[in-house]
Amino acid sequence: MPGWVPLLRLGTRENIRLFPNDETWQRRIMTHTLTSSDGTPISRFAFGTMQFGGRADARDSAAMFEACIAAGITHFDTAHVYTGGQSEEILGQLARGCRERLIVATKVGYVSAVPKVLQADFDQSRQRLQMDHVDVLYLHRYPPDAALEGVLDCLAEMHQRGLFSYLGLSNFAAWQVMKTVAMARDRGLTVDILQPMYSLVKRQAEVEILPMCADQGIAVAPYSPLGGGLLTGKYQSGGDGRLTQDHRYAARYAPDWMQAVASGLGEIARELAVHPATLAAAWAARHEAGPMPILSARNAEQLLPSLEAVNYDMDDALYARLTALSPTPAPATDRLEEA
Repeated sequence: MPGWVPLLRLGTRENIRLFPNDETWQRRIMTHTLTSSDGTPISRFAFGTMQFGGRADARDSAAMFEACIAAGITHFDTAHVYTGGQSEEILGQLARGCRERLIVATKVGYVSAVPKVLQADFDQSRQRLQMDHVDVLYLHRYPPDAALEGVLDCLAEMHQRGLFSYLGLSNFAAWQVMKTVAMARDRGLTVDILQPMYSLVKRQAEVEILPMCADQGIAVAPYSPLGGGLLTGKYQSGGDGRLTQDHRYAARYAPDWMQAVASGLGEIARELAVHPATLAAAWAARHEAGPMPILSARNAEQLLPSLEAVNYDMDDALYARLTALSPTPAPATDRLEEA
């Protein structure tokens, strides 16, 4: 495969691969690598299991897991609140045979971050996963009902007990991240990875989130690189999915200009004979901060175009062309003349 080299062989099923010509990604690997328990480095893309036990039944979930392993993905993401716990249960079952080679992430604190609730939810998550320890534990959002000090005290105690290796934050604003970084340091913790929303139609992370992570050495695993499916082109052809079934996603991607971006992406994809999902996922991974987009789907067939982004080498010209489809967000200072 042009532009790719095998880094490490895992059993008989997969390779981990890097962009050898991508200096930003190589720098990330050298300076802030998250690894599994056997030292396997985090993969360039992740897989999100939000659909496991919901839109994806056990058979489809297994097929997608195997497809990800075959593509070299080592990073699998779930959460306590996903599909009533079935996501964690199915992932735990699937990960048994190669657990030490994987980076498994889950999240707590979406509904409540009160320390006793946080601890109870994480205990339940580990039971569902059948894992005494997880690699990444995320706060699912900035604590909605508890003081950050108490939340971090609880997390520090769990970290000291060896229940998780890396602390992650999800859906945090930049100021919330930096506040957490400072307070965590006092408790012997580091913020290791951040999970923001990021796609060709959701670029707010470029303003402060991505530069902050690059500056602070925080890894980034953005979710929704396909814009809730908008950037696959299926809705332009009358398809069904989250944007038609979930009012939150419908509102999130309602603006007309987002529909126009999806149409423009589809035109370029047809010109290049590449699936628009491949281009959308590869674009999200191409930012200089070295993000590791979280791919997801309902079945292996739907996942395939996204997995093709793992091997897609996007040059500067195509990256610039795709970037021009959507508005560049204003800089943090709002000095538009300096954008």
